[in-house]
Amino acid sequence: MDQAHAEEILKKVIAIPTVNDNEKEVADYLASLFAPYEDQGVTIEELAYSPGRSNLIVTIGEGETTLGFSGHQDVVDPGDLADWDTDPFVPTIKEGRLIGRGASDMKSGLAAVVCAMLAMLEEKKVPGKIKLIATVGEESGEYGAAQVTDAGLADDLSALVIAEPTDGMRQICYTSKGVVDYHVTSKGIAAHSSRPHEGEDAIAHLLEFANEVQARLARLDKKDPVLGKLTSLITLIKGGEQINSVPSQAELSGNIRTIPGYTNQVIFDVIDGLIAELNAKPGYQLSVDYIYPEEPMPGDAHSPLVQLLQKVGLEVFGHTLTPVGGTGASDGSEFVRAKGDNPIVMVGPGSDSQHQPNEWVSLAAYHQAIAFYQQFANEFFGK
Repeated sequence: MDQAHAEEILKKVIAIPTVNDNEKEVADYLASLFAPYEDQGVTIEELAYSPGRSNLIVTIGEGETTLGFSGHQDVVDPGDLADWDTDPFVPTIKEGRLIGRGASDMKSGLAAVVCAMLAMLEEKKVPGKIKLIATVGEESGEYGAAQVTDAGLADDLSALVIAEPTDGMRQICYTSKGVVDYHVTSKGIAAHSSRPHEGEDAIAHLLEFANEVQARLARLDKKDPVLGKLTSLITLIKGGEQINSVPSQAELSGNIRTIPGYTNQVIFDVIDGLIAELNAKPGYQLSVDYIYPEEPMPGDAHSPLVQLLQKVGLEVFGHTLTPVGGTGASDGSEFVRAKGDNPIVMVGPGSDSQHQPNEWVSLAAYHQAIAFYQQFANEFFGK
């Protein structure tokens, strides 16, 4: 595939506004690129999440071993357009950089994987069975990856490379923290503040929960050698009606970043157990909801997959890719639930400009990424 065509594909996917929505337009476009190769055994499937939102699964080649490539189609909101030098959805090239929302996170990685797979098909040199998984909703909860995983569409993967930006492909993220976001509601009984015995103080009950949950989570003190300790924050809190009334309602939200040493179920047990204990007291009415919890992603810096990626990186880029851990969740946090032993890593083009105005990717890095993914696939299958 020539560079002009590869850049055209990247520009097209960036020009499609997919701010937490509208991913089907990207899925349809990418599917159209693979459609001419269906006579080579290519299979194309769209898995609808909701109207206008579709995951795309494309499989090329054949064999008992399946290599997976993945990327998400959605982007974050561009924010105040006055902070941008160009329209975020009109891809613009300046001084070797392509600027646009999603250029770094992560439409350049998704497009590079697509171009690598198309190049294999064009050259009729597909080294083995390769599956592309393009997801919806990564930026707002990884629910596309969750849907794909629940449908069993990742169960056959022998390894998965997610093309998230990793410092211009200078790093390989092989392990990352998980996330448990939770929301606790406390209900009380309103009364005049001069007669507090006639009411139930929802705020007091909620603060009791807040103090105790932090203490209990602090006891989970294992330290991951790469990711560090589990962290827990109370990030939002509100309640009450007015200053001279016993508050009848209060709520808080918390954010927990988990490590492989503690599954999310351990966290649920702590929170649910505390809620049950408090509700056993007279007048307490607490409830909890969890919002898109994500499991931590375990990994091994010395795994055969990481070592092969480093070997190919040295051949393509001339430098060694450094294994690192990540503090944020990704689609990998959902794909870890797939059946089988399928190591997951993240390595992709992009800069440190993700989620910022004037987001950009180096075109040189983008083209190198295409070559990297194609060569990696060849060596993965021993070709």
